[in-house]
Amino acid sequence: MLPIQDLNPTRRFPITNIALIAINVIVFLWEISLPPEALQQQIEQLAVIPKQIAAAPFALESILDIVRAMFLHGGWDHILGNMLYLYLFGDNIEDRFGMIPYLIIYFVCGFAATYLQVVIDPNSTIPNIGASGAIAGVLGAYLVLFPRVTVRAIVPLGYVSSIQNVPAIIVLGLWFVLQLFNGFASLGVPAEYGGGVAFFAHIGGFVAGVLIAFVLMRIWPQPSADARQNLLYERVARR
Repeated sequence: MLPIQDLNPTRRFPITNIALIAINVIVFLWEISLPPEALQQQIEQLAVIPKQIAAAPFALESILDIVRAMFLHGGWDHILGNMLYLYLFGDNIEDRFGMIPYLIIYFVCGFAATYLQVVIDPNSTIPNIGASGAIAGVLGAYLVLFPRVTVRAIVPLGYVSSIQNVPAIIVLGLWFVLQLFNGFASLGVPAEYGGGVAFFAHIGGFVAGVLIAFVLMRIWPQPSADARQNLLYERVARR
């Protein structure tokens, strides 16, 4: 199931979310401009190496590696998939909490994602890169805040696909279940044979996003259901 649109209005332009997407894209364009040997060298220098992080999890170099790795991607499918999810769901989290809190949520979830992956496989020397863990946190927060929002998604039906309107709780809930299934199935499997996906980073980021959203909902004034519904009508009327 691939989400392509959510019907969830925002009150302001998502500056932070667009900036994150732009930085990721710029870094990726820099990556693909490098010769393969130079790119591999840069990845080894800038990416998260779980064994190194495990040896000094809170050292300055480890923290910098985690931040840098969040903006590196392993190919077109990696960057396009991540940016699609960030574009669809990040704007509403920024709209609800504001620019700076959204940025904090993003990076906290990215760190939580990395540390869980390191805990699961502390001896790995395979470079970990990508914004997937941070974006998983955005998805977790979205699920808490907007579980019944309609998401338009491409749904596979046998040999064909259909575009359907599906509640966010189903789209994102199924995504998380798939990460859990693949994550536990990958336990004990050498990284080079596991498809190169850090599933526990996705799980860690998602759970962190869920927890942060629950906490912020208790301390942050939330728009009423009527206010959100009126905003939806206003957006539809402008179309």
